[in-house]
Amino acid sequence: QVTLVESGGGLVQAGGSLRLSCAISTRTYGQSSLGWFRQAPGKEREFVAGIRWRDGTTDYADSVKGRFTISREYAANTVYLQMNTLKVEDTAVYYCARDPSGWIHRGEASYDYWGQGTQVSVSS
Repeated sequence: QVTLVESGGGLVQAGGSLRLSCAISTRTYGQSSLGWFRQAPGKEREFVAGIRWRDGTTDYADSVKGRFTISREYAANTVYLQMNTLKVEDTAVYYCARDPSGWIHRGEASYDYWGQGTQVSVSS
């Protein structure tokens, strides 16, 4: 059983920054990738960013490229999402999830464990 716990969400003004954390309960070995997804009210959940644990390879949705940065910390078994220059349209519940394949997939079906989500609200 793997548990993922997100934290760091909150309310911020447009142009501001937040850093989300995703703590993973079990040691994450080289075969996993971690992804961040988000779901805005009335919309489907969408891929935001992903990172391959073993070598740090990353992938980003076009909507966040250049503004968001995903990273990992081995010792803490934690993945981060640094979000800068936030926009109102970034408002959503943000989820982290694990993909056991070790590749970064943008589709939800590849992910087997999900966190409970953390709310990010950006005001104008």
